[in-house]
Amino acid sequence: MVHIDLNSDVGESFGNWTMGDDAAIFRSVSSANVACGFHAGEPSTIAQTCRAAVAAGVTIGAHVGYRDLAGFGRRFIDCSPTELADDVLYQIGALDAISRAAGGTIKYVKPHGALYNTIVAHEVQAQAVVDAVKAFGGDLPLLLLPGSVALKAAEKAGLRGVAEAFADRAYNPDGTLVSRREPGAVLHDEDEVSANMVRLANDGVIIARDGTTIWTTAESICLHGDTTGAVSMSAAVRRDLVAAGVDIRSFV
Repeated sequence: MVHIDLNSDVGESFGNWTMGDDAAIFRSVSSANVACGFHAGEPSTIAQTCRAAVAAGVTIGAHVGYRDLAGFGRRFIDCSPTELADDVLYQIGALDAISRAAGGTIKYVKPHGALYNTIVAHEVQAQAVVDAVKAFGGDLPLLLLPGSVALKAAEKAGLRGVAEAFADRAYNPDGTLVSRREPGAVLHDEDEVSANMVRLANDGVIIARDGTTIWTTAESICLHGDTTGAVSMSAAVRRDLVAAGVDIRSFV
């Protein structure tokens, strides 16, 4: 049977400011990319998200990002590799403590936002992220974009690189994501998104926004928790994948 993981960005609320519905998303996904307080989230929100993930049987991953609360981690930061590695290690360590207190444990790492997109091609920052994961120990897998230099750096360092696709994002012909600054970057049509992901799971194909066919292998599909209608879309994608004979389970 074909199988694939569904992951979602969660734990991104801050105090009285709410982002997404983590508990509802957990009914559809198998992995949770939990914010670590640098791009979003604060200790109480993160802890509650970890407790909810453990209760739902959802795998916990560290969603590390640039130190950029004001910009939600979506702005490039030209920091030194040492500073970036220290920041990533700090975030993993913090989430590790919180997840253990909730009865769980971190199983993987996924960079967020601008950091994720930067290390598709930025070799120095990609290596800094990999160095931080290696420094933490446990050889945690890294969830990354197919073809990225970070994926190659992870595998060279002896870490498992896990390729993913994005359900609710438009693609450029080269397999990168369309910038959120451009119109049409985020997809909202549930039927279109579900059909795309069924095609990906069964045929290994993504269609770029210009119609180009992108052949790819993805072990996981990302469904953003902060997208309008995210809960409904996540449920639709899971339903249609299962109806197509795809087994939903964590890649770890």
